[in-house]
Amino acid sequence: MATKGTDKSKGAKPSFKDARRGGGPRALAANIPDITKKTFGKRGLAEGGLISDWARIVGPELAASCQPERLAHPRRERSGGTLHIRVYGGAATELQHLEPLILERINGHFGYRAVEKLRLIHSPPPTSLSENVTEPPPTPLSQRQKTGLDDLLSRVEDPELRASLARIGAAILTRDSENSDKD
Repeated sequence: MATKGTDKSKGAKPSFKDARRGGGPRALAANIPDITKKTFGKRGLAEGGLISDWARIVGPELAASCQPERLAHPRRERSGGTLHIRVYGGAATELQHLEPLILERINGHFGYRAVEKLRLIHSPPPTSLSENVTEPPPTPLSQRQKTGLDDLLSRVEDPELRASLARIGAAILTRDSENSDKD
C-alpha cells in the first residue's frame, strides 16, 4: 500500500518536497534569463545572449565604446533584422568599416542570418559598460602567424585601417588557435 505523500494517482496530497514552488533553491545565474526576458523582449533582444556575449562578438576594444540597443525584425520574420547599436566617438567610423565582419560574427552567434544591417546611434554608452568588459588577455601570435598576417595586410594603404584589421586578424587567429588546441 502506498503512503499518503507518494501516490499522486489516487488523489492523495503531494509531499512537502513536491509542493514547493520552483522545486527549491536555484543559482542566481539560472534565474537571470527569466528576470531579463521581458525587458530584453521589448527591445527585440529576447534571448539576451547578444548583450551578454557582446565583448566576445565584437572584441573588447569595440565593446568598450558601443553596445547593442535593440534588434528590429521585419513583421513576422526572425531574420533580416536591423541591429541598433549605441556607439561613442570614433568607434562609429570603425564600426562602419567593419560592418560586414561584425554582421558575420553576429549572425554566427545566432546561427542564422538574424541581422542584415547595423544602425548606429551616436551617444555615449552607460559608464558601467566599459567597467563590465573583462576579456582575458589574448595569447601572443606565433612568428609564422604574424608574418602571414603582415603579408595579407601589406596591400592596405591606410595605416589606421591596417591597424584595425591587424587587431581583428590577430584576435581571429588567436581564437582559432585556442579552439584547435581544445580539439
